[in-house]
Amino acid sequence: MSEKKKNANTPEILNRRARFEYHFVTTYEAGMVLQGTEIKSIRQGKVNLSDAYCTFDQGELIIRNMYIAEYDNGTYANHEPRRPRKLLLRRAELRKLERRVSEKGLTIAPYRLFFSERGFVKLEIALAQGKKSFDKRDTIKERDNKREMDQLKKIRL
Repeated sequence: MSEKKKNANTPEILNRRARFEYHFVTTYEAGMVLQGTEIKSIRQGKVNLSDAYCTFDQGELIIRNMYIAEYDNGTYANHEPRRPRKLLLRRAELRKLERRVSEKGLTIAPYRLFFSERGFVKLEIALAQGKKSFDKRDTIKERDNKREMDQLKKIRL
């Protein structure tokens, strides 16, 4: 029971803009290589995924420009807030992603940062295709319609 409480207190950071900007083709769960002060800062929820993007560097998947605030109680060993971080995936998944990204119009978008059941930090990345402007308008229209329907349901109850 105490473990459920522990997982309930850990934050889940979303990149809502990614869902608006891209159509997700497939999603993957990747581990990350982090330093100790980064873990403590993530547990406090001081993370921003909005500017982050993923690239391949010599066969390794790297997330760049992800902001993890410096840990308040950190010493001289504190981390750099926007340093590149290596993502951990299986070799077959990495090859498949690298092949697909080389195709026209596909990219890797970081979507969600969370703690696994074992307490490890995981990043949900998505192989994504950029939306056109009319697709974005459709998304806005669907969101507005859903909001209106929810309001009507509340009024009827």
